[in-house]
Amino acid sequence: MQLADGAFHSGEVLAEQNGVSRTAIWKQVGSLEKLGLQIKRVRGQGYQIEGGLDLLSEPVIRASLAADAAALLTQMDIHQCIDSTNAQLRRQGPAVVGASVCLAESQSAGRGRRGKSWLSPFASSIYLSVGWRFQGGAEVLEGLSLAVGVMVCDALKDLGVRQLSLKWPNDVYLDGRKLAGILVEMNGDFSGPCDVIIGVGINVQLPESMTAQIEQPWSDLRSVIDESFSRSVLVGKLLNRMLPALAVYEQEGFALWRGRWQSLDAFAGRSVIVDNSGQRIAGEAQGVDERGALLLRTGTGVQSLHGGEVSLRLQETSL
Repeated sequence: MQLADGAFHSGEVLAEQNGVSRTAIWKQVGSLEKLGLQIKRVRGQGYQIEGGLDLLSEPVIRASLAADAAALLTQMDIHQCIDSTNAQLRRQGPAVVGASVCLAESQSAGRGRRGKSWLSPFASSIYLSVGWRFQGGAEVLEGLSLAVGVMVCDALKDLGVRQLSLKWPNDVYLDGRKLAGILVEMNGDFSGPCDVIIGVGINVQLPESMTAQIEQPWSDLRSVIDESFSRSVLVGKLLNRMLPALAVYEQEGFALWRGRWQSLDAFAGRSVIVDNSGQRIAGEAQGVDERGALLLRTGTGVQSLHGGEVSLRLQETSL
């Protein structure tokens, strides 16, 4: 995309360079604006995306990969705009060996856990899905979304981000505000091969025009990282942490990540309210068990609660 450099580009020159009419350029600019991009129009100068765009680059991502992660990457595709990266991998089908990776600059139907929508403005965040076939089956995958949360935190720490925590079962928090979300979808037998799609969304720099649509406290990386960084390099760091760890997970299960997750638990020892399929339960969060279930201490003892339709928030806030 020529406007990504942040400079002014005349409509006439763009039309000549692309072999189309100026009307076609005007329509294309309108399409970009519908994706949420703010494009400046100045008579005599042309069009400009102020500040430019940090577009994803497959060569930069691959150059950022460590040898062990690169060896596990079977396929990678980057899309300009699709419905969702998880949906694309479902249509595509899994790689029999290694990881299939799907990235997008924007999503028209991004979603999180429990069917909630995930805002996906163009070139403003990370929308990443990893497809992986686990030969051991679904029974070894309990706690996987929690382990992925630890992997994402490790990648963000590699970028220099601090004050990270995890909210059970699938949210990454930065200084008490939501920074990233994880969605794990599975298809397979309980004891046989199981195809898993892991979706990760990370706020990088949310446009001001969209922040009013977010119904909870949120954060993004540009608000806490002073120096510039490439989204492509961040993707490389994510894959460096995730791919080798997924290869280990089938053998070790959640046990290897449980201690790390507990050290990052945002709600440990705090008074919380759990909504379990419409039933509200108040108690004290006590971490997670060896399978990744939430441990909740109530007046009748300690309960183990699994994902599905269970949601969690602090009693004193709406987090």
